Amino acid sequence: MTTVNVRYIVDDVDAAIAFYTQALGFSVAMHPAPSFAMLDKGNLRLLINATTGPGGASQPMPDGRKPEPGGWNRIQIEVAKIEDEVTRLKTFGAKFRNDIVAGIGGKQILLDDPAGNPIELFEPPAK
Repeated sequence: MTTVNVRYIVDDVDAAIAFYTQALGFSVAMHPAPSFAMLDKGNLRLLINATTGPGGASQPMPDGRKPEPGGWNRIQIEVAKIEDEVTRLKTFGAKFRNDIVAGIGGKQILLDDPAGNPIELFEPPAK
């Protein structure tokens, strides 16, 4: 499988690094500038950019819109026991957008990173 790259815009790169490494098990591949870091988890590479900085990810669009954190597009992290994972993440002070939703496709819940970017935790149905 190839690496999948996802870019998130954040308010505070250091807070994002701490959250993703300590709470979700990512590792830091590089952090060459205060406004950028590259994090890895398996075949997922998460590119973290601040809302300001010299890189292209933080630059305004021609119509004046500026990149900002949040929204609804998200990465999904599969977990074995979602209830246990939610309990563990709450000890980190994690904020959730909803309660666990269960259906025929499995269970899911939306977690916000420190900048408000969503992460979906997903537990597949028992086989």
